[in-house]
Amino acid sequence: MALKDVKSWQVGDVRITRIVEVASYPADIGMLLKDAGPEIFAPHKDWLSPHFITDDGQMLMQWQAFAVQTPTRTMMIDTCIGNDRKLYFDVFNDMQTSFLEDLKASGIDPDDVDTVCCTHLHYDHVGWNTKLVDGKWVPTFPNARYLFDETEYQEIRHLQEIGDWHGGHLPDAIDPVMDAGLHQFISAPGYQVCDEVRMEHTPGHTAGHCAIYIESQGERAVITGDLLHHPVQFAMPQRHGSFDHDPVKGAETRQAFVAQNADGAIMVIGSHFSDPTAGWIIPDGDAWRFVTERPNAA
Repeated sequence: MALKDVKSWQVGDVRITRIVEVASYPADIGMLLKDAGPEIFAPHKDWLSPHFITDDGQMLMQWQAFAVQTPTRTMMIDTCIGNDRKLYFDVFNDMQTSFLEDLKASGIDPDDVDTVCCTHLHYDHVGWNTKLVDGKWVPTFPNARYLFDETEYQEIRHLQEIGDWHGGHLPDAIDPVMDAGLHQFISAPGYQVCDEVRMEHTPGHTAGHCAIYIESQGERAVITGDLLHHPVQFAMPQRHGSFDHDPVKGAETRQAFVAQNADGAIMVIGSHFSDPTAGWIIPDGDAWRFVTERPNAA
């Protein structure tokens, strides 16, 4: 990842900075939406292309985290995959990226981060919670309070106990944070982190999944986490997602989210959306679309 991939948005008094770990990764849509093929993009090509799909009909995805600076806080929203990992997917094993260097180059020192908000506890959202130092995993943000939804933690700890691969990263990405006493459990339906930032329960992808809402000086934004993985889901939020632990609940939550935020007045920042990553939801016939130029708010 090159520093040129770092991008920032201003929401009132809050600055949101994107730190990309894996950029514009092509993948088959069938991974996300069962039995779907490239033809699913055809009715939406005018707004999906060229940012979110390839010419040959693959979806583009991105792995990224977000630094959020408010007048009183310096936060990380999720922490990507991390270096030196041994994970279920070979493509993410033994990564060596410039994530921390890019964070510092954007003006944020890890020691200055006081809060880490985890939208959920999957491996690709908590990897840089820790780093490997002299063969030991230690918290990357030693002066931060790491916020975990309690329901989320209970679910993923259970998955670890039964040997499910979803829990395989806890010993290196979660347990060192807890051993250091840096974690704080929060409870649904929401948690006000500070005046401008709140974590709102959006279950389905996981049991305790949260979206991050930001509001300042009349401006609003939301960081989705894995509530959605690709913009095409705005056109069909009712379709079950293969990555969701509870596909039925995930679809219900997605539909409610889209209906509530489709007035073009809130900037939506997709945690897995490729560049330009942020945009607005607007009506599109009987469904919705995602636009990257700000519309006139309704």
